[in-house]
Parts: sequence; structure tokens; C-alpha cells
Amino acid sequence: MTSFASLTLEVADPTAANRFYTAFGLDTQVRLRASEAPTTGFRGFALSLTVSQPATVNGFIGAALDAGATPLKPAAKSFWGYGGVVRAPDGTIWKVATSAKKDTGPDTRQIDAVVLLLGASDVAASRQFYVDRGLAVAKSFGRKYVEFATPSSPFTLALYGRRALAKDLGVPADGTGSHRLALGGDTEAFTDPDGFAWEATTPAPLTPAP
Repeated sequence: MTSFASLTLEVADPTAANRFYTAFGLDTQVRLRASEAPTTGFRGFALSLTVSQPATVNGFIGAALDAGATPLKPAAKSFWGYGGVVRAPDGTIWKVATSAKKDTGPDTRQIDAVVLLLGASDVAASRQFYVDRGLAVAKSFGRKYVEFATPSSPFTLALYGRRALAKDLGVPADGTGSHRLALGGDTEAFTDPDGFAWEATTPAPLTPAP
């Protein structure tokens, strides 16, 4: 596997979800498909928008709330910068954050990066699982956080301890059922140690007839 090419959210109502993501400004970043797979509590992942300044954080958070999102953490300053957390109507948790604590201009609604944070029960084991499948590590903080190099992808892929991720998002760590998430890459279909499913984004090459 050399790429992380697509991200699909599985939602109960794709039409309603599309309205939300269009209003939120992310309809071109994520794919949607219908699913009634049972799921309860924390789904084990979050999507994070990295932006340049607090005004842009406020702009995205405001747009999400106006479009029906539920606030989980109000936008506020922290040791690391400024950010907030919302839950989309389809249940997906989104964090919007910046390392800056002061504005340098008006809200630009520009996204610097979209990061998929997968909650791992054992970050070191999941890291090795992905390394064995061809992903290179870009950043690593022991058993707490790993970020992979995905230069050709519109997304950054990262691993975070499941309980630490839930705490950061302001939700209980417990959850059961489907993640309601599918990742696509230049790979065969597989499932990682925490149950996150990957799908092939390109057809497998044909085997010549004997």
C-alpha cells in the first residue's frame, strides 16, 4: 500500500449528510454512502481540520452548528493553540484547530490539512501493521501518536490511543458496532487491528490467461 486515496463516511441518509457537508464546506473532501450498520457510542475515530488562525476555526465551527452539528467542545484557547469539536448530524466527530492563538486577518475558510485520527487500542502494534503495508512514518510520539507520510493524498492518516482520543474530543471512549468508515487506497481490501476497513480504489490487475 503506497497511498491513502479516499475516505467514505457511511451514513443513514446520504442526501441529508450531503447537505450538511456542503454547508460545512467539505463536500469535495469526503465521500458518502448509505448504511444502516448498527453503531453506538464512540465510533473510534475523528476527522480534524487544521487551519491557519482562530477566526477560521470560528468560521468552520459556526457553519457546522448552523447546519445542524452538535457542539462537543466550544472553540477555545489551549496550550497547543485554539480549537473546538462538533458532532455532525450523521454522528461523525470533527475537530477544527489551529496552532495559532491570534488572528492575522479575517476568516479565509481555507483548510490547511484534513487529518483522519484512528483510535488504536495499541498504537505501537497498529503502527507496525501499517508500516508492514508500506506506509512510512512521518511523526511519532512513542505509544501515544503516530502520523504517516501520505504526500499524494488529500488526507493525513494518524493513529492516536483510543481513550486519549475520546478524552481529547470530550466523549466517553466506549462504543460498539460499526465504525461507519471506509478508507480507500492502492491496496487489496483488508481490516486493521482495530477493525477499520480498507478498500481498493483501483481494480486489481488482470491475470493473463494461460
